[in-house]
Amino acid sequence: MNFSTFKSANKLVTGQTALQYLVQALVDAKATKLLIVSDAGVVNSGTLQYVLDLCTVGYSIFADVKPEPEFSQVQDCIDVYHQNNCDAVLAVGGGSALDIAKCVAALADQPGSINDFIGTDKIKSRNIPLIVIPTTSGTGSEVTNIAILSDTENQMKQGIVSDCLLPDVAIVSPLMSVSCPASVTAASGIDALVHALEAYISLNHSDITDALAIQTIQLIVEYLPQAYALPTNLIAREKMATASLMGGLAFGNAGVGAVHALAYPLGAKYKLPHGVSNALMLPHVLKWNVLGCAERLSHIAQLLKLGTSQNHQENAESLVEFLHKFSGQLNIPLGLRHVGITENDIPDLAAEAIKVERLLKNNPRKLSLMDIEAIYREAL
Repeated sequence: MNFSTFKSANKLVTGQTALQYLVQALVDAKATKLLIVSDAGVVNSGTLQYVLDLCTVGYSIFADVKPEPEFSQVQDCIDVYHQNNCDAVLAVGGGSALDIAKCVAALADQPGSINDFIGTDKIKSRNIPLIVIPTTSGTGSEVTNIAILSDTENQMKQGIVSDCLLPDVAIVSPLMSVSCPASVTAASGIDALVHALEAYISLNHSDITDALAIQTIQLIVEYLPQAYALPTNLIAREKMATASLMGGLAFGNAGVGAVHALAYPLGAKYKLPHGVSNALMLPHVLKWNVLGCAERLSHIAQLLKLGTSQNHQENAESLVEFLHKFSGQLNIPLGLRHVGITENDIPDLAAEAIKVERLLKNNPRKLSLMDIEAIYREAL
């Protein structure tokens, strides 16, 4: 029996005045003491203050979230939650802060170790209210049931997947991303683009995720360069916030594939920002995927007015070439060699990537270990 399901946060609040909804969200959550999960960049930029000015209840702040966070950070944050007698979690930050907060809300009152919940559907319930406010336009974490964290012992990324990670309320305001450094705007925007592209060619795509993915791609291609060039352009920021949200809805339900699978070891081993890792692998993985999804990639190329050929493969190749140049315009490195990775690193990278079966099974072309090594070589 073929069927699909569609998952999201319980309530989505968007628009330039969306942040004001936080007051009502705190009432609905019956919160008396918040744990606010954030990072130093959000605090130092003054962005967190927008949220603190609207808080109508007491709060404690955990602002030590690191880029590419580790599993140990979840426990550190849980400890702060209990030490301060909190009863609700509010995330304010990029995907790392949101993923940590999602795990804290789901696991703070669960017995056992965090490692017990790595994998799919191992968390069965969540009793702690969870509100999230993203400050970047890229991860889509505000609407997904996934948290990705670094396993430092094994030097790989691992996922916790459970519907209990879906927030109660996601507040998506363009004002929250204005202070993002240009490099973060670029990397997170490419991350959202990869989410949409991989969702569109995923073996699990549906008509609903297709519609979301297509609109996401078109918005990002038009508005990411504008948000990158002029951070205070609120129209571009709002369009990117919407695109990130829609991309999250698309991949949160259709899944992502080999781009992410090959990007994960780059983040785990070399501490590259996730968006940069995705950008480095995107054109090279898509080039290999053309054989499995030429018609769908051709459709995207035609929507972007990149391909006019009657040959799907030619149009798909035009899209791959465009994406390579698009990343370059945003000053994202165009080869693994530019981030210190050499030919000697490839066997280890490939050995880790092929383990990411949860994502590779969604890919429109089956990849062997030798294929993955070849893709990494092309990406050098």
